[in-house]
Amino acid sequence: MALREGDPAPDFNLPKDGGGSLALSDLKGRKVVLYAYPKDDTESCTKEAIAFNGLRAEFAAAGAEIIGISPDPARRHDKFKQKYGLAFPLVADESHAMLEPYGLWVEKSMYGRKYMGVERTTFLIDVHGRIARIWPKVKVAGHAEEVLAAVRAL
Repeated sequence: MALREGDPAPDFNLPKDGGGSLALSDLKGRKVVLYAYPKDDTESCTKEAIAFNGLRAEFAAAGAEIIGISPDPARRHDKFKQKYGLAFPLVADESHAMLEPYGLWVEKSMYGRKYMGVERTTFLIDVHGRIARIWPKVKVAGHAEEVLAAVRAL
């Protein structure tokens, strides 16, 4: 992984669902849960989004913003959010401008075929813009709850 806990979180400014853009620097002074996922509307990615969405009130009460990011276009994010009633921003990184500096655009392998894709990873960024915690190679079950506990402890 390119980044480590304690490092400043690299800023980005990318298109988001619903139009407009989102910059990490706009959220300075707040805790940010930034989770990267491979593709909208796939089984694990949907489960992860629904889990974070189900706990969004608890994350807000703990002072944290949730942001999902994938290489899917913003139009696809719009459909994904609407289909599952997601209430947090989804950022589109089609050019991998954020995914590469964060070390998330990696070579993967499935059934012997190699390809480039997103490594499912979550970052907890503190109020000073530093990476407080990293969860690499996330397993979806129980993950949102584990991240919430870390947010509360921060």
